[in-house]
This record gives sequence, structure tokens and C-alpha cells, in this order.
Amino acid sequence: MAVYRPKYRDPKTGKAKQSRIWWYHFTFAGRHIQESSKSTRKTIATEAEKTRRRELELAFNHVEDRRHERIRSIAELADQFFEDYAVRNPKSATFARYALSHIQAKIGNTMVADVNDETVKTYQTDRLKEKAAPKSINEEVGFLLRILGEQGDFLRIKLRRCHVLKLATGHRVARAFSLEEKAGLLTGAKGRRSRAIYPALMLALHAGMRDAEMRGLQWGRTDLLKGIVTVGDSKTPAGQGRTIPLNADVLAALEEYSRWYVGKFGKPRPEWYVFPFGKPQPTDPTRPATTFKTVWAAVKEGAGITGRWHDSRHTFITDLAESGEAGDETIRDLAGHVSEQMLKYYSHIRMQAKRRAVDTLVAAKPGIPEQANAEKVSFGAAKESAKVGRGR
Repeated sequence: MAVYRPKYRDPKTGKAKQSRIWWYHFTFAGRHIQESSKSTRKTIATEAEKTRRRELELAFNHVEDRRHERIRSIAELADQFFEDYAVRNPKSATFARYALSHIQAKIGNTMVADVNDETVKTYQTDRLKEKAAPKSINEEVGFLLRILGEQGDFLRIKLRRCHVLKLATGHRVARAFSLEEKAGLLTGAKGRRSRAIYPALMLALHAGMRDAEMRGLQWGRTDLLKGIVTVGDSKTPAGQGRTIPLNADVLAALEEYSRWYVGKFGKPRPEWYVFPFGKPQPTDPTRPATTFKTVWAAVKEGAGITGRWHDSRHTFITDLAESGEAGDETIRDLAGHVSEQMLKYYSHIRMQAKRRAVDTLVAAKPGIPEQANAEKVSFGAAKESAKVGRGR
């Protein structure tokens, strides 16, 4: 072991003095390694030399000095990571920037060398205290571990072994709105000050468009004469570029909205957005609306109905599945899904439809006329209808 305190010449007196900081030096693979331990204690310097030797031995195929990476801050790495991420994943860059901002705010000044499993667990706890959603925290931790590279991979294994890698998020069951709920929501949407919420809700309930698909919809992709819309950027490859026919109800809503739009902005240009930017009233048709969440919350509250904005899309796909007019391929094409698993996830067939289906399986009893059996099936359906009627 070779640890020492170097001497230097005092610029004021010209005398040789010994530094208070301990250094170490050794030779590894033909290279002379000479570094400061940044400590005034000899025992710390000795341990630092051992650790440094160990690092080089483990990374014998990467002998070059990488200690500068270990003393970089999380904030620095986050900025570097985002620069590359935004280029490769432009659609999710906004979310990444949001997640990384929380990481930088909480542990941005922490050096990479100081990040361990306790750092991650403390971060999770601090974010929970701020009432952040467990799902959001899990996404943020995922970004943190990716930023750390190989160190993050080791931490992921350790956290998973201790069952603390991810917070429990709970299973949010998606739902489909009933006919009465849909009517209540649409009535409430019509009465809002926002001109966008009613046609947007119609597109969700009658065309199954996702939130981002609607906000990104431009007039050049909206053909009211032919009664179709063409989806631009989408969450899935199957969703991008798909064409959706507009039924009479949603077409009427869009035609009425377009008349208001022309009065507000003039004749729409193809590149203008159907739902323009601006709050509380739209002001810039060259930019898309940022969210429908605020007015959606008001519509739900006014109608006394619970549910998410995305449940309108669930309702559309469920209604298609219940109609008996749309096969799996048609539903996939309209919704922009390709997998059987996703189709099953979205098709929440209601109990009323299930009851109708099983009632058709009632077999004719021997010795009983077919008329009586038919009446029995009809009675079962009527009984179910009566129950539904009382429930309204």
C-alpha cells in the first residue's frame, strides 16, 4: 500500500510544507494510478486505495478512469438522459420531463456514488407524503434506475428481492357508462361554458377516440361531408391513421361546433386543431388543447356520476361488443387495438347483456309445447327488463 501526503511550496514563505490531504498511488496493468483520497485521515486513504484497486480489477476490460462518473450529480445525469430520451421518444417526452423534474427536486444534488436502496425507499416515502400517486412514483423510480445505468440494474435487483421496488397501486376497474349515465353526462356537457367538451365527449362515446387523439385532431383529418375522421398520432401503431365513421349524433354535434368555430376563428385551415389551445376560452387554433380534465370533472360532478374520462372510450367499445353488429376485427379496427388481451380488457359486457345471452340457452322441456317454452324464455327476459326499469 502506498499512501502519502505530498509536499508543496508555500507561495508566501517559499518554504516546503506537507499537505494535510492523503493521496495514494499504485500501478495497475502497466498504468500509474495517482489520486487524492480527499481525506485528512490515513485510514480513509488506505481504504480508498483498496476500493480503487478493486474497481479496476472488476472492470479490467475498462481500465480507463471513470471516477468522474461517480461524483456526478443525479441532476446532471437526468439532464443528459432526457436530452437523448426526448429525441428517441418524442411522444412521451413531456411525461419524462415531468417525472425527472420530481427526481431532480428531491435528490438532484445527490452524487451517483451515494445512491443506494435506502435513497430509493426514502424517495418513495417522501413522494407518498406529498400525496403523489403510487403509479406515478413507480414511473419516477423507473426513470431514476435507468439514469443510473449498471448501478441502477443492481439496485433494481436488490429492491425487488426486498419487495420494495414498486409500490402497490391497487387495481382500478374500468367501467362502461349506462344509457342513463351517458344521457346525464351529455346533458351536462351541453350546458357547460366550454364549447369543446360536448363534441369531444361525443367523439369519445361514439367514435372511441383517445384523449390525445382528440386533442391532436386537425380539420384536415375531419371530413364532415363524408362523415369520417382520420386519427393522426396514436398510442399504438394500429391506432395511427385509422379512419372512423361518424354516426348521425356525433356528426350533428361536430357540425354545430364547426359553425361556432368559424364564427370565432374564421374558415378552418387544414392544419388548425379542432380543439384549440386556450383557457378558459380557446384563443390559438394553431396549437392543440392541453386537457379536458377540468371541465370533465365539473360535468361529472353536475351529473352526480363517477368515472374517468377514459371510461368514455371503454363505453364505446363495450357498446360495440354488446350490439352484436361488430365482430372482433371491426372493434379492433375502430378502436385501434390489435391484441385479443386488450380487446377482452375493454369489452366489459354488462349484466343485462349477459342475462339476455344465457336466457337464449333455455332448452325445451320434454312434453311441454314449444309455445310454453317460448313463453318461459319471454317471461325471463320480461322479468329482467322489469328489474332494470325499477332500477332506473
